[in-house]
Amino acid sequence: MKIMKKLNDQMKKLILFNIYGFFILSPLIFIFTNNWATSLISTFTTQALVTIYIIGIRQFKKSGKLKKMETALPDFLQLMSSNLRAGMTIDQALLLSSRKEFAPLDKEILKLGKDIVTGKKIEIALQDMADRIDSIKIKKTITLIISGIKSGGNLAILLEETSRNIKEKEFVEKRAASNTLMYVIFIFFATAAGAPFLFALSSVLVEVMTNLFSTLPEVETTSQTPFAITEVSISITFIKYFSVIFIIVIDILGSLIIGLVSKGEEKEGLKYVAPLVITGITIFFVVRGVILSYFSDLI
Repeated sequence: MKIMKKLNDQMKKLILFNIYGFFILSPLIFIFTNNWATSLISTFTTQALVTIYIIGIRQFKKSGKLKKMETALPDFLQLMSSNLRAGMTIDQALLLSSRKEFAPLDKEILKLGKDIVTGKKIEIALQDMADRIDSIKIKKTITLIISGIKSGGNLAILLEETSRNIKEKEFVEKRAASNTLMYVIFIFFATAAGAPFLFALSSVLVEVMTNLFSTLPEVETTSQTPFAITEVSISITFIKYFSVIFIIVIDILGSLIIGLVSKGEEKEGLKYVAPLVITGITIFFVVRGVILSYFSDLI
């Protein structure tokens, strides 16, 4: 309930931010453009981008926090297992296992220990902690521990075995990530450099062909030919916008694929969107400028 209330409060703040932003930003843009249509489109586009950025930053922070918890979990389980073997009770072992180096997991461990001290069953307290953290990996681990407790297993041995299994799984994941590194590098260079280079080359080619055909004199032919050289009717501005939009789309898709290949989840690649887009657009305009300088006599 607290998590849902927090999410609702965040959504309300975001909606209010967009409403206030609309009434402030649209008149300001209208002052410079003197066109309500342009002002509204620019305002909606800006608000959409800012909203996506804010949500993305929050997701990155949440993802980073969960990653730290998942990394600290096996060491915490190992320490708690050692405390239980030393003869401590479950609540004592939990509270003494809450260390600053396990942050931000240490706060959840303290809450778990307090719940058990106040009389809550360990299975329910563990499940509540899993729901608060909202991590798939931690939920699976806690579900396994709860199943072991219900079946009457030794908690110290169970925690130690779980910790060892998590570390082995992390080692396998790191090894798999190193094996897919070449694929990630290839996708990165294809989306950040290859696609912008080809789009820059094609846009210059269209511009050169347009200028060449526009200077050709009109020749009337009496015989029917399968094709005829005519003036290119595609706008250079359209080609530029088309190229930039497609570069952005390709970079977004490429970042999602990088996240899927390297981490197993598409959302892990969202942090590469901004670097890929900035790199791709920069390469597009730089390459386009260099090629145009060589064909300056034809344009």
